Amino acid sequence: MTRRFLAVTVCLSATLAFMVGLIVAGSLMPSRAVSAPERVVSAARISAAPLPAGAPSFADVAERLNPAVVNIDATTEGTRVRPRVRGVPLPDAPPDLFERPQDRDRDGPRRGAGTGFIIDADGLILTNQHVIDGAERIMVRLTDGRTLRAQTIGSDPDTDIALIKVESSRPLPFAALGDSDALRVGEWVVAIGNPLAYEHTVTVGVVSFIGRKLFDSSLDRYIQTDAAINFGNSGGPLINARGEVIGINAAISSRASNIGFAVPINQASEILPQLRDKGYVSRGYIGVMLRDVDPDLQRSLRLATSHGALVQDITPGSPGARAGVRTYDLIVAVDGAAISGNDELIQLIASRRPGSVATLDVVRDGRSMSLPVKLAERPARAKAEATSAADRPSPSAARTTPLGILVRDLDGDFSRRLRLPDGLEGVIVSRVEPLGPAADAGIERGYVVLEVNRQPVRTIEDFRRVTAQGRSGDVFTLYLYKPEIEGGQRALHTVKID
Repeated sequence: MTRRFLAVTVCLSATLAFMVGLIVAGSLMPSRAVSAPERVVSAARISAAPLPAGAPSFADVAERLNPAVVNIDATTEGTRVRPRVRGVPLPDAPPDLFERPQDRDRDGPRRGAGTGFIIDADGLILTNQHVIDGAERIMVRLTDGRTLRAQTIGSDPDTDIALIKVESSRPLPFAALGDSDALRVGEWVVAIGNPLAYEHTVTVGVVSFIGRKLFDSSLDRYIQTDAAINFGNSGGPLINARGEVIGINAAISSRASNIGFAVPINQASEILPQLRDKGYVSRGYIGVMLRDVDPDLQRSLRLATSHGALVQDITPGSPGARAGVRTYDLIVAVDGAAISGNDELIQLIASRRPGSVATLDVVRDGRSMSLPVKLAERPARAKAEATSAADRPSPSAARTTPLGILVRDLDGDFSRRLRLPDGLEGVIVSRVEPLGPAADAGIERGYVVLEVNRQPVRTIEDFRRVTAQGRSGDVFTLYLYKPEIEGGQRALHTVKID
């Protein structure tokens, strides 16, 4: 009995000691510091949006739209060379318009492949102007295997849009046009085309940017996308997730992959009636050279507002000249509608019918006035022609100025070599200091300085007198004549002294 009692006692004592140890250990665990703050989620934090129910199926979009997409084969005689880009090729490698490089045989017929899409059951097809430009024969291949000859209905080089038509014995499938103005950055888009002769290739991406300027800052409103597009996609549709065409694929970046650009479909819809009815697009024109007002220009010219478009030059005999528009006029509204800047004014005037009258609200030397202008038809864009190095003036011995340029008097020899207008008075820029204020402002050798801060400059002495007192932080507005642009052009440049 004694041994059994002793064993039970030992077991009970061990169990009790173990339980007491657990209690003591728990009481020794460190508690949360009183000073430690509670974790708070900021109210400004953006939470992830829930995935939308029934996300779009790109397979469904491609299946619906593919029958409306066509392959275009444009043939041109070998002795005729079609231009690759609209307007003037830019020196910093602009986006390339699509073109098949292997079809550049100048000795035989030149063939170019592109894409288009049918927009009505009668066979009207939208594509790019550069796809069919100069083509003697245009063949269109449909998804049902038929190949039909197309005729050009109309084209517009300024927006790179063309309208062609095929005749079919039965109604054709066509694509629905969407609203590109409702497009948002980050939205899913689908491209369908014939890149590198791989017909009806479907790629998917997002809208990367809206309103990109590439060739003509006044008219361009390109949609940028990372959907994979390549040579042969030109003229094909860019489609939203609802299966509506919201753009016409037109260009790719020459310096990076998966950076493509499309003409907004609303821009095409605006000119479709003119293309269909008369084959070309008429746009309003007032004949003035404009620029936006930046803080430096506003400060230098003491302008009361930065809104509007400042007149830099007026084409002789143009509607603007006949209406009395002057250099330094600030156009702030058209027919009472305020404008924010240069591009908006040009787009507004270009949308008007030639022959109509537009009333410009102008601020001149602090005074407001209205000028009615009868619009003319906007002329075709001229190509810039660079002045050769032999025609550039040589450096002079004139001492430098705070602006970082050397000038010399404009004599008859320079006037003849640069083909300057008769009676043009000013001084010619003979040297621009690298990394100087004038170089930063884009001023080049050969420019003629006509005015500085609205003060006429006819001699070197005039130029020195106006600029010699310039100090760091001062801003000068130079009124320049640029002879290297065909026909010459006057422009305002602001130069801020470092």
